[in-house]
Amino acid sequence: MTTQHMNLLLPSFETDKEEHDERKTTENGGICGGAWRFKGNKAAKEAASVSMKGTLARLFDCCSKDVKKTILPLGHGDPSIYHCFQTSVDAEEAVVESLRSGAANSYAPGVGILPARRAVANYLNRDLPNKMKSDDIFITVGCCQGIETMINALSGPKANILLPTLVYPLYNSHAIHGQVEIRKYDLLPDLDWEIDLQGVEAIADENTIAMVIINPHNPCGNVYTYEHLKKVAEVARKLGIMVISDEVYNQTIYGENKFVPMGIFSSIAPVVTLGSISKGWLVPGWRIGWIAMNDPENVFKTTGVVESIKEHLDISPDPSTILQFALPNILEKTKKDFFEKNNSILSQNVDFAFDALKDIPCLTCPKKPESCTYIVTKLDLSLLEDITNDVDFCMKLAREENLVFLPGEVLGLKNWVRFSIGVERSMLEDAFVRLKGFFARHSKTQLT
Repeated sequence: MTTQHMNLLLPSFETDKEEHDERKTTENGGICGGAWRFKGNKAAKEAASVSMKGTLARLFDCCSKDVKKTILPLGHGDPSIYHCFQTSVDAEEAVVESLRSGAANSYAPGVGILPARRAVANYLNRDLPNKMKSDDIFITVGCCQGIETMINALSGPKANILLPTLVYPLYNSHAIHGQVEIRKYDLLPDLDWEIDLQGVEAIADENTIAMVIINPHNPCGNVYTYEHLKKVAEVARKLGIMVISDEVYNQTIYGENKFVPMGIFSSIAPVVTLGSISKGWLVPGWRIGWIAMNDPENVFKTTGVVESIKEHLDISPDPSTILQFALPNILEKTKKDFFEKNNSILSQNVDFAFDALKDIPCLTCPKKPESCTYIVTKLDLSLLEDITNDVDFCMKLAREENLVFLPGEVLGLKNWVRFSIGVERSMLEDAFVRLKGFFARHSKTQLT
């Protein structure tokens, strides 16, 4: 762990709490005749309550310097802070060139600058039968703004959206904040985490606006096959809904299944692809992504979706112009061996962690991941004496071992636990030593 990144990775045990405690807070605050007439807006409280950041903050608060162990932050995924995972020189040089050009100091259009939009279209078109144009691309502040934009662009009275049971929590947060009803469909762990398509049909109705799929899947680590994705498109067409395909991990694949973009099936049902360079290029802090409209029949245009997206982006912060100007070179010049090197490290870490789980009976992984930077495991509470659920498991793990895992409740499925394998190998080894000791202490059949 490099000290220069410690502030980005985990909180310090030293805080300014003492200073804040000395400050006196009063409701009236000295106003003559009454209280202040303003207060914080609580509209986002429910949305924030299901956020990953809030949960991680509570877990870090459970850690203690009295444990005499360094904090191992495996609850979130940011490989970029570790020496073995660093972005490509080609990407760095692209940003430097953009900065020094003097051409990237101005405001950018809400939809993004033309060279960046054209570059994303070319990048995605390599695998698509129906080619997109620059007008089909919108540049966003990472994939996160793409999620927010799509949910806001589609929201309306009685609207509902179909999300997988295990999902990146920002989808839940934005749906809640946008007052869009969430309906969950199941993933089938015994069938390589395939989507329960019969279940999808059962929960959809005339107010369903979209079905979200994540491929490659965070946190399950599977890559959907061509045949399965075609069935997804056929179900979407039958229901009259679009597919929003989150493909942010499309460069982070180390298994046998080849990545198949959902846009291949856009002639069956219209597809919105969300992507970014954050995961594949190991630069989550650069905050540059895109919304891509795979729509050869112009359904999005005739239904007003394109216009709604543009209007939302007109009132949202723009991505960095410097990064937008750099994007064409980042996408076009990064060498293939950069991705292969990173994926090789992830594959070795997955092999180690998957085997090490055999010594932790209360955590089981249905299938070895073949993509992404996580392992998701099912928590067997029947083997534990004083653990009530996944949140309790993770809180006690943090408190006793300074080891931070993410409870599955945050991802939408209770009594599952996710941890990152996008870390230094030595951290994983240390984590499993601590995990083994933790299980021994809390096992119903105490190890001797």
